[in-house]
Amino acid sequence: MKKNGYSNLFLITVFLLMAFSVSAQDSLDATDYYQQFQELEDSELRSTFFFGTPDRYNQNSAYDWLDTVNVYLNSSQKTKDSTGIVNYKLMQGQLYYDLGDYEKSLAIVKELYEEIDSYDIVTKSLILELMDADYARLELYEKQIEVRRRKRELGITKNIAFYDIYSSLGQHRKAMKDYMTEEKKEIEDGDFYAQAVYNNNIGNYLRLDKSTPTALTQFNKANALIDVYFSDVIQVKSDNQLVQANLLKGIILGNIGKCYVQLKEYEEAIPYLEKSIEAIKKYNPGKFSSDLVENTLEIAECQLNLNNFEKATDYLSDGLTPVKTENILKKNRLYASYYDKTGDYRTSNTYLKRNTRIRDSIEFNESNIRNQQLAAVITQEVEYSKDMIEQQKADLEQSRNDIAAKDERISLVFISLIFTLLGFAGLVYAYLKSIKNQRLIAEQKHIIENSLVEKDSLLKEIHHRVKNNLQMVSSLLSLQTKNTRSKAAIEALEEGKSRVKAMALIHQKLYQNDDLSVIEMQGYIESLINSVQSVYKKGGHNINITIDAEGVELDIDRAIPFGLILNELVSNSFKYAFPQNEEDGKIYIHLRKIAGREGFFEYTDNGVGLPKDTEERANSSMGIRLMNRLANQLQTNLNTDKTSDGVRFWFNFK
Repeated sequence: MKKNGYSNLFLITVFLLMAFSVSAQDSLDATDYYQQFQELEDSELRSTFFFGTPDRYNQNSAYDWLDTVNVYLNSSQKTKDSTGIVNYKLMQGQLYYDLGDYEKSLAIVKELYEEIDSYDIVTKSLILELMDADYARLELYEKQIEVRRRKRELGITKNIAFYDIYSSLGQHRKAMKDYMTEEKKEIEDGDFYAQAVYNNNIGNYLRLDKSTPTALTQFNKANALIDVYFSDVIQVKSDNQLVQANLLKGIILGNIGKCYVQLKEYEEAIPYLEKSIEAIKKYNPGKFSSDLVENTLEIAECQLNLNNFEKATDYLSDGLTPVKTENILKKNRLYASYYDKTGDYRTSNTYLKRNTRIRDSIEFNESNIRNQQLAAVITQEVEYSKDMIEQQKADLEQSRNDIAAKDERISLVFISLIFTLLGFAGLVYAYLKSIKNQRLIAEQKHIIENSLVEKDSLLKEIHHRVKNNLQMVSSLLSLQTKNTRSKAAIEALEEGKSRVKAMALIHQKLYQNDDLSVIEMQGYIESLINSVQSVYKKGGHNINITIDAEGVELDIDRAIPFGLILNELVSNSFKYAFPQNEEDGKIYIHLRKIAGREGFFEYTDNGVGLPKDTEERANSSMGIRLMNRLANQLQTNLNTDKTSDGVRFWFNFK
């Protein structure tokens, strides 16, 4: 009986807590924030209310708020209320951001940024946070880093984090490692909300890196932690904190659903995605949400794979407009799949063509841009690391000076008492201090060496990717050659492919070298000759080629034009110098470069030599013009000697 009484009491308590939670949430939803905003007296109160109310669009859309803010802004401009103008423009920028118009939002806050030194710290923080978010959405990561540096200079943030930028550039493992290093130490044991955010972010990096089972474990842990946060009745939570927690819960459920989609467990994924969509719409109303778009597309994919075509089209036509390129491509792909499965092949083909056009227009440029952005981020991180090391050195030096000053004062007191003992103590202290300094120097050296190793690894990765991109270009030229009937066009494409391969070899040699600053030319020339021979299969294999470049190393600025010149010379020899494919054909390549002296390059073959009208054809020949321009890059002139037995090209270079 006693046991049953306790059980009944427990059930009644749970029921009352649930009823109170529902009642509190209903009252939260019923709050008319839009009306409260209009009833406030001035721009400062409205700005504080606006930015302190994340669920402000619960009853009125962002467009309604924008119309009202525009009216207030016009009024402030007429009365020349400078504070009001700043506050309402900042609200304008946030509203356009919430609507997904990031370029408009950025234009507004950039105008405010020009006068940032005249604002208080709260306004500065809002401007820089919004610029940071806009640059992230627009994938302008170099600008985003500049904003973060400014935030650190103003004391808004202590450290500059790069992990989210690395993730946006596809370096998800690197992002996760940096995120764990930066954030784990800041989370307190009893802060269940922060722990849920942490595990959700770790899971997201793993999901994006295709480590789906491990990611699913992290998301389930985050889901359990947010449930603990809700059930913690000891900690008092504000309305805004509850809204943010419920929104986080929805995002976590969506991430769990995405994992099940990756695992092709579509029926398991649908309930999580549905709950996520419901939560995001409820607790993030009126704002553009990439999570909402992605979850809607994921659930449409599930329904298609389960052959629930009507439900799939309901989600695809839900009125959401993807902003990210990958989401646009996915929506088109899902439409193509739907029409293919329902037998409308013409419409399916139309959507596939859309994706093809999008990929053709951005894929190659996007790859190059991402590589450039990654290089820029790495450069900025190196500079930031150097600044941090210099700051640490300055702090250490200041600490040493302080200790030295204190020691001097103490020494003066003790010298007056016991000179001999003080001298002995001074020796002991100096010895211990020397050991301490040596340890500090060793630790700093270890940090710097690890940083340099990591940067070298990233630079090698960049050269590797550039090489892969150039190989992709070469493959594209090969495909074009197969679809071309014109002999002249085929020859032009083959020449282009050979030049691209020559540049790709440079980057391949760079990331294979321990020293990223120079290229060993003997091995590079041998690889280049093999590459050219593979293009001109019917020529070149019976020719005796001698390469004399042992021990010569060139930097990339000299190696690329040199490689392209040599590519042209060897290609011309294979094509024209030995028309009968003579077995006694010879090519001699000589390269010498001594530090501090002028270098020398010589190329000879014993073929048929140059035609009589070489000088007249020089202006119309792309190969000759290309070699002359490349020689100009080396600050020299390409010289040609007609010999009785073939031809000789040579030049000196710095």
